[in-house]
Amino acid sequence: MREGTRTYAWSAAPGWMVSALLLLVLLSLLGGCVSKKEPAGDGVTTIVFKHGKIAGDPALLRRLIETFEARNPDIRVKDETLPASTDEQHQFYVINLEGKSRDFDVLSMDVIWVPEFAKTGWLRDLSHLLPEGERDEFFPGPMQAVTYRGALYAVPWYIDAGLLYYRKDLLDKYGLKPPQTWQELVKTARYVTEKEPGLYGFIWQGKQYEGLVCNVLEYFWSNGGDVLKNGKVVINSPENVEALRFMTDLIGRYGVTPRLVVTAIEEPTRHIFGSGRALFMRNWPYAWNIFQREDSPVRGKVGVSRLPSFPGKPSASTLGGWQLGVNRYSRNPEAAERFVRFLTSAEAQKTLALTIGYKPTRRSLYRDPDLIAQQPFIASLHDVFMTARPRPVTPYYMLMTQVMQSEFSAALSGTKSPEDALKSAQEQIEQMLGAE
Repeated sequence: MREGTRTYAWSAAPGWMVSALLLLVLLSLLGGCVSKKEPAGDGVTTIVFKHGKIAGDPALLRRLIETFEARNPDIRVKDETLPASTDEQHQFYVINLEGKSRDFDVLSMDVIWVPEFAKTGWLRDLSHLLPEGERDEFFPGPMQAVTYRGALYAVPWYIDAGLLYYRKDLLDKYGLKPPQTWQELVKTARYVTEKEPGLYGFIWQGKQYEGLVCNVLEYFWSNGGDVLKNGKVVINSPENVEALRFMTDLIGRYGVTPRLVVTAIEEPTRHIFGSGRALFMRNWPYAWNIFQREDSPVRGKVGVSRLPSFPGKPSASTLGGWQLGVNRYSRNPEAAERFVRFLTSAEAQKTLALTIGYKPTRRSLYRDPDLIAQQPFIASLHDVFMTARPRPVTPYYMLMTQVMQSEFSAALSGTKSPEDALKSAQEQIEQMLGAE
């Protein structure tokens, strides 16, 4: 998971100004990193694949692409890496697709972008790539996220969801089990940290960015709350007020979470937990492989479970991950679709899981003996991914998240009460959606 994105109201400026602004932003954003298309040989079609930075050695993805090219000698693939920040990636796509650019064919998208891009008409309908009988092979959350008005505008590539990491060795030492409820987590954290000086109880991502929204929604959902329900804004509910107040109490009243979390994203929290300085941590699956490295201070000492919930409510994890779509303005849509079909195949997803560690979106791979042998942890993720929930699936999510990030952060920092923060969020989102 990475930092969130921002949406800019380009339509508020005159046409000539929009063009000038787009050009200036594009030049500053790319800094010459976009390469020109190379001419393909006779009978060979070149397609461009835009994606974010690969977690690990980029040569591993290149080898997979070469496998596709060997099987499809009439297609050459140029993979071009966008800036690391998803904020900048989103800006790149908005600027280029708004201008009907044909400079790239296949694009990798954060799970929250697909409805926005589909509504604006920037993506090809890919429903035909996944026949009805094959769709159940994918986890339901990603399938919901790539569906807009009944059509599929992307194919799920790899998946993420929030997890609870814990120090198994310390829980075993004191005869304790992983917590099932948030209240149990507090009780366990306070008990162990009293006996283990210098140990934080529970760390998570509380900076004002997209990761904060992912964290907060997990408390909302695990208390029966939501943001949108049947098209109606329901963020200011008693369930959500209770959940957000509990998060502020983790820092204040309960004292199990250090105040530093209000400036923390994924990697700082991973470093704290990975250095042995925290009992519990909320993070994404990518951290597991890092904790198992030979030089890891917590190697062999870490356990993973579902996130806790409030009493009588089910656990809930925010869905993350990336999807592959095809630029509507592509000159080579058929070749682009063949490439998307290959990269999202069971074979390619298994290869990415074994080499890079990306978690597959195809459910059957969680029973694959090769994957389980190398990554025993992966089998336990199936049930978590089955119930992972997407953030509100709406074309206006990128506007909504800016409101939520600001109001949630205000509550956690103590500048607003949870009641006032959610009341303000309700009013702003209602106004935003009512104006559309």
